Amino acid sequence: MTEDRVNQLLQDIQQRHPEQHSVLQGARALVLALGPDVREEVKYGGILFSAPQPFCGLFAYTRHVSLEFGDGAQLPDAFKVLEGAGKQRRHIKLHTAEDLAAKQVAHYLGLACSLSNSPKRQ
Repeated sequence: MTEDRVNQLLQDIQQRHPEQHSVLQGARALVLALGPDVREEVKYGGILFSAPQPFCGLFAYTRHVSLEFGDGAQLPDAFKVLEGAGKQRRHIKLHTAEDLAAKQVAHYLGLACSLSNSPKRQ
């Protein structure tokens, strides 16, 4: 059921925001590559990921894809790409597939997954 909902959302994004579909799919592939325990579900109009604790979400907008970190304020921002000033959340705006490497997305995904699943957080 979850897989069907994810596939339906991806189809909807491809129709409504075709320019963002490939960016989202590239980011999604990086998240899923973190390991076999990563699960995805459709929630809040995007795809949320957990392993087993929630650690990030992807949301397609008209001009960009937003990679959201619920505990992003706790992530070290070595590459200065995290945006947001709230108490908890941070995000990375992705405009092109090239942003995935340029903004070190795999690095931040690994940090977020480790942080949310650390023993002191559970």
